[in-house]
Amino acid sequence: MPKKHTCEYFRSESEKVNCIKSYETVVIGAGQAGLVMGYYLKNDKVSFLIIDKGKTVGEIWKNRYDSLKLFTPRMYSSLPGLSLEGKQHSFPTKDEVADYLKLYLELLELPVQMDTEVLSVIKTEGGFCVETTKGIFNATNMVVATGPFQKKRVPAFSNLLSGNIVQLHSSEYKNPSQLQKGNVLVVGGGNSGAQIAVEIAEEKETYIAVSKKLSYFPLTIAGKSVFWWFDKLGILKVTNTSFFGNIIRGKGDPVFGTELRNAIKKGGIILKGRVTSALDSSIIFEDSTTLEVSNIIWATGFQQEYEWLRMEDMIGNKKEIIHNRGGSLIKGLYFLGLPWQSRRGSSLLQGVGYDAEYIVEHMRRQNYERDN
Repeated sequence: MPKKHTCEYFRSESEKVNCIKSYETVVIGAGQAGLVMGYYLKNDKVSFLIIDKGKTVGEIWKNRYDSLKLFTPRMYSSLPGLSLEGKQHSFPTKDEVADYLKLYLELLELPVQMDTEVLSVIKTEGGFCVETTKGIFNATNMVVATGPFQKKRVPAFSNLLSGNIVQLHSSEYKNPSQLQKGNVLVVGGGNSGAQIAVEIAEEKETYIAVSKKLSYFPLTIAGKSVFWWFDKLGILKVTNTSFFGNIIRGKGDPVFGTELRNAIKKGGIILKGRVTSALDSSIIFEDSTTLEVSNIIWATGFQQEYEWLRMEDMIGNKKEIIHNRGGSLIKGLYFLGLPWQSRRGSSLLQGVGYDAEYIVEHMRRQNYERDN
């Protein structure tokens, strides 16, 4: 049984009596990381609850741009306990992933509470006090499984642009119908930016701005996914602390597929350098050239945000989470779903299960030491 805890504050005396529930583990986030954490916690037969501020499981995937396809095949896009159906070397759509996560939840009957936003988390003598919009929960262990896609990263100088320009972050973009007449600049050369630029270029004059030289990998080699080859070569198992892991991590992810490269070669997409500033209707690049734009897609990624974690010793000098394979410096506090959490494959849907299993094993050892 989980220990009883005492919160340092309550919104009201009625909440002190009626809204406190205790669990061995509370998991924050009901995406793929949170659900697979639930899979291993359920197998371990401990009391736990998964909470998420969203309305439904899988809605983050549903809300991505319409044409989104994963660059990882089905065989590397499944969670433990349930395979993603279909040809295993084919690439699932974002809607297929969203539906798969819903099915995963239903079949495994995991305890998930949606529409529950975390307001703050504080450390208590026996664990953690989690204040939410649906009450207060106490837990011996807490897993933050909110993933890397939390706060949109858009440069501050975007505010200097004219209000006549349509500006969308890649998480807000659905399809070209959102854009007005005129050209389009996609800022960011990651896989989302590449896919969006290729789609828009079919209808509009399109530019893509990147901060470093683009590198490409084919999606398939000899009829098999490039990730199948990565797996056979051991690349997916390369750890974040190894020599080769540091080299691969330093290079960043390539653009998977050849569509962007072909479009640039044929002049369908015009390649530009890093964006440095903006003024009125003009974008300024690092080579001092400018471009009058009508639409901008900021495919500039996300940043992590943990303001609700009211604890010290979590964030390093480079604004990164301090952890060892998901275990933080704070006893009982874990993170799951971080890129390169333990190895190259951690960022894949399938890879998150490897990290979740390790965390549950670590919790089990901690509990044994506590009880003995």
